[in-house]
Amino acid sequence: MNTKIFLLSPASVAGRRAQQLLGQGAFPLAERLRSGAAVPLWEVFSFLSSLYFRGKHSYASVFARPPHGLPGALVITTNRGLLSPDEPVTADDLRAFGAVPIDVGDARYRDPLVRDTQAIGRSLPADGIVVLLGSIASGKYVNVLLDVLGDRLRFPAEFVGRGDMSRGGLLLRCAEDGTELDYVTVAGTPRRGGRPPKLEPRR
Repeated sequence: MNTKIFLLSPASVAGRRAQQLLGQGAFPLAERLRSGAAVPLWEVFSFLSSLYFRGKHSYASVFARPPHGLPGALVITTNRGLLSPDEPVTADDLRAFGAVPIDVGDARYRDPLVRDTQAIGRSLPADGIVVLLGSIASGKYVNVLLDVLGDRLRFPAEFVGRGDMSRGGLLLRCAEDGTELDYVTVAGTPRRGGRPPKLEPRR
């Protein structure tokens, strides 16, 4: 079996849910952040993007097979490269994320991501792969990662044509069932396609 780690795309630190979280939201997570407490990154991003990030985090937790010394999953951030899902973050950290766009032309985003991806490339064994659980239709993640990882960068073939919520539901279902998706190389593989059938509702 190949060693395998996952890269999880970030949740957006903008919009209504972020405003609730960083404002005067009267719920436990917002109150913890407002008090100055640090909260695991996965917990914050699961709130911000709901089903999609929960699906990515759950799936990676089940199917990662990291080599010794590497985590099974890392989260792409706007200004700090790759972070563990368990990394504690504060409200100020989240505001700093929101101040930097995910734009490959912006060195504040690109340079930390290149640095950390190169470190993974050096540590990964020859048979190891990196699976991106995130947008593959645009270049905002792929253009940086592909330059460093080449054919070792993969994505789930079933992502093609699906929106964020459909991907999240698919990943949660696979994690619950113990059914791993098929991965294909990013280089040379079509990343756009027709929309697949909707997932059948479960009880």
